[in-house]
This record gives sequence, C-alpha cells and structure tokens, in this order.
Amino acid sequence: MFCCNFSDKVLEHFMTPRNSGSMVDADSIGTAGDPACGDSLILYIKVKDNIIEDISFMVFGCVAAIATSSMSTELAKGKSLDEAYKITDKDIADALDGLPEQKMHCSVLGATALKNAIDNYYSKINGK
Repeated sequence: MFCCNFSDKVLEHFMTPRNSGSMVDADSIGTAGDPACGDSLILYIKVKDNIIEDISFMVFGCVAAIATSSMSTELAKGKSLDEAYKITDKDIADALDGLPEQKMHCSVLGATALKNAIDNYYSKINGK
C-alpha cells in the first residue's frame, strides 16, 4: 500500500492527523515547501502570552508530509515561542519513531514552517 516501511506512529498521524485545517483568526502563518513541484505546508499559530495556544496546518503531500505536519503541531502546541522555535526536523522524526531515509526531508517542512510562522509573528508585533 505504501512505498516505504513507516512506523505505526507515522501511519496513525497520516490516517488521523491532529490539528488539521486552516485557521481564519491566526496570529501568524508560516509556509514551507514548493506547491508547484511537491510537498508544501501552511502552518497557522494562535499566540497568547507568548505561548502557542492553538496551531493548525494544511499540507499537500505524501504520507510522511501529512504525518510530520501533524506531529509538528503536537510538539509545538502549548509551548512558548522560544521553545517551539527550537523544534528540529530530527525532533519531529524521532517523535514519529523515525522516518525512512528517503522521507526525512518531510520533517524539514514542519520545522521550517513553524520557524517561519514564529518569525512572521515577531515581525507583525514589532511592526516590521
């Protein structure tokens, strides 16, 4: 059914992704990937008192892209902006009990979109 040997956690997050969907009242949005030629992710954050109070995503991609996007939101929700900014692609892959080598690039989507959302948030509140 799938091209790769995925962990049970990857398949679980693929089949029932957490925090999926757009967020109309997001405080910030971060993107990663290239929709013209492959996987792409839009990540939305709602911030209160410097904490990611709510987070959601829309992703266009494969099993690993969906699962890593879902896990990215799980790892970031409830964390301070500084803590969330430190989430790496390795953290995301490890939380999913690993990814096949040829799918590791998918974990970069989540980490990059999260950092971009946080950077965009700071730019907005600092008036830049």
